Amino acid sequence: MSIGNSPEDERPFEDVSEEARPSVGRVLQQARIAAGLTVDDVSSATRVRMNIVHAIEADDFAACGGDVYARGHIRTLAKAVHLDPAPLLAQYGAEHGGRPDPALAASLFEAERIRPERCGPNWTAAMVAAIVAVIGFVGFTLFQDTDGARNQVAAGTTPTADKSPSPTPKKPADPKPDPSDAIAAAPRDKVTVQVSATDDHSWISAKDHNGGLLFDGLLKQGDTKTFQDSSKINLILGNAGVIDLYVNGKKIEQEFRPGAVERLTYTKGDPEVG
Repeated sequence: MSIGNSPEDERPFEDVSEEARPSVGRVLQQARIAAGLTVDDVSSATRVRMNIVHAIEADDFAACGGDVYARGHIRTLAKAVHLDPAPLLAQYGAEHGGRPDPALAASLFEAERIRPERCGPNWTAAMVAAIVAVIGFVGFTLFQDTDGARNQVAAGTTPTADKSPSPTPKKPADPKPDPSDAIAAAPRDKVTVQVSATDDHSWISAKDHNGGLLFDGLLKQGDTKTFQDSSKINLILGNAGVIDLYVNGKKIEQEFRPGAVERLTYTKGDPEVG
């Protein structure tokens, strides 16, 4: 079962003529409201601070800290409210001038930190020199071993065989258990929820029946968290479309959308039969 929240009370926009194109901030705000999301929901799902979300929706990009950051925030917010960011970025570029390298903006905000390129030396010549040196050393070693063996045969001795023990064959790694196996034997008198990030990272929050915080943070791709309570667990999933969810040993087959924020509550009887 899913428990949603209502977006905050939004003041209506003033009427504009059909010829006038809505601003970037207005388009983002209308899409957020249409998706039933609050500014807090969008901020939690994207990690863009609430004051910046408010400023962008008011077409104030000064709080972004620069043109490249503004474009990155527009891209991130557009995806969170299920919009194609390309038209909004083109409109922003037309209104504010210039168009920076899209690959740079994407790398800044999809990785959630700035990764400046580091200029290093050209390693091609060094690698070639190293390869030549290795080949020369191997050839010299083989020549020495062959020459030594010939000398032993000429002196009437037989080269000793290598008596080093053969390596012990490695045992095949145990297959990874299915995620549902970890909670298949969950006790019936409790509720057990397992959350796995499969295709991307996701922000999640989990609380027990008393409202106590069990977890609040970023679940990286491939990570799994398991929560257990005597009666009820409350979840908030950011970027819910990348999550595999198991409740009391059974997989929840709801089709969550990437970028969507889902608020969920599960009890000992979930998932409901039928």
